[in-house]
Amino acid sequence: MQRIPEPDLMNDVEQAQAYAQADFSEPHNHFVMLFMASLAGRVFLGSVLDLGCGPGDICIRMAKALPAIGVVGLDGAPEMLALGREAVAEENLSDRVNLLEAYLPLTTWPECQYGAITSNSLLHHLADPMVLWRTIQSVAQPGTHIFVMDLMRPDSESEAQRMMEVYAAGEPEILRHDFYHSLLAAYRPDEVAAQLAALSITCLEINEVSDRHFTVQGVWA
Repeated sequence: MQRIPEPDLMNDVEQAQAYAQADFSEPHNHFVMLFMASLAGRVFLGSVLDLGCGPGDICIRMAKALPAIGVVGLDGAPEMLALGREAVAEENLSDRVNLLEAYLPLTTWPECQYGAITSNSLLHHLADPMVLWRTIQSVAQPGTHIFVMDLMRPDSESEAQRMMEVYAAGEPEILRHDFYHSLLAAYRPDEVAAQLAALSITCLEINEVSDRHFTVQGVWA
């Protein structure tokens, strides 16, 4: 099945509220668990930079899992960020979690040392996937831990429909719609491998971690 792109920004008010109110505890805890496992006990210096942070749920969970570090989340959707900042304040994490409006690619960055760069479900929104990998290239330093997780495109639209019925059962229609179309817009691991090869990025490995997710992870060299 050929990839069917979807809009790169999710800034509709109703959409933002649906994502902020949804219970993503299972997939987002899974993301944080896989990230922590990928560290394999490594201790890094600096903050976590989370690209495409949306309403900030993963940033909050990351800050709780790593109480000694700060988290900087970037997203291009101000409606998402406004709800995220409210959630950060409610969790009393405003001193460690900073959500900033930014649209990739950036030419200047907040002055901060990033010990890790993460991203969850941003890649499939990008019309040009190289934007993500070039961004990581421009920010990462030797020793920076990279952890990217995204959806994996199924073989057919009917399989995407089946996954939507299984994994988004009971969700609001807007979330079901978005999940289905995100599956159609997702990249395959072989496509991601070609993206990395085009930039001569050899320090990251791709792993399929579920029937619908893969990770790209490693220590920047």
